Amino acid sequence: MSKNIIILCTVCIVTGMMASVIQARPAKRLDERTQMCRILNEGKLDWESEPWGRGGQKFQEVCKSCHSRNNDKGAPFLHAESKMSNGWNRVFAKRRAQCAKDGSWGVLSEEDLQFVNDYLFRNAAWTYDPYDADSCG
Repeated sequence: MSKNIIILCTVCIVTGMMASVIQARPAKRLDERTQMCRILNEGKLDWESEPWGRGGQKFQEVCKSCHSRNNDKGAPFLHAESKMSNGWNRVFAKRRAQCAKDGSWGVLSEEDLQFVNDYLFRNAAWTYDPYDADSCG
């Protein structure tokens, strides 16, 4: 009986550790357009890739002006968790999205686009970690 309890406890601990690693917020991302590694959890990029930083603010100001619920532009509703991190990277690397093609991204500098990509990459689906102090979970 005690052997089963020990095995069960071990499985629970290992599962909990694996879940927190799998869902941890990304600390860095490869920008495919520049082939540069962007460190997201330190310095300027740490601040700018948060909702209150330039990435989050530009996403709200520019992207959400069309991609809000019940918009009249026909743009699909988007939020940070609409895609996984690698999906957001593809959107910004390939620039096949209608927004990129029709010039809507023209109001954003290349640096702003990188900050928006950083913000979306860092806050994408499956990146929430309930044990991370940043998550306030």
